[in-house]
Amino acid sequence: MEITEVRVSLREKENSRLKAFTTVTFDNCFVVRDIKVIDGSKGLFVAMPSKKVRVPCSQCNFRNEIGSKYCSQCGARLEVVPEPRAGDENVREEHRDIAHPITMEFRKYIQNKVLEAYEKEKTSPQGEGMPAA
Repeated sequence: MEITEVRVSLREKENSRLKAFTTVTFDNCFVVRDIKVIDGSKGLFVAMPSKKVRVPCSQCNFRNEIGSKYCSQCGARLEVVPEPRAGDENVREEHRDIAHPITMEFRKYIQNKVLEAYEKEKTSPQGEGMPAA
């Protein structure tokens, strides 16, 4: 599988770790949107698209975001799940990847291509969102 296009949309918000959103096309036939470029403590990295995990209300079954105290649909009080402690095996995930690479080799391939396109877009006078391969 080959990355045939990377589109970069820069984010210039001051003091934000989010530097860009990208859209990656594979083999000119499959697209993954909302891959993020993040400025982490060890430098830039790529975060795969994710969604917030939701839990159902015991009364109406409406799916609420983790950490909500009351149901957004019926107003019932939701069960409070205690925060996990450092090193706890049962760490509660607030976000779950929608799409992600299975192998470390492919993850590195995606990260290298995305960061290469990001750096190119940052220095480009053409503007935001131009395709790069």
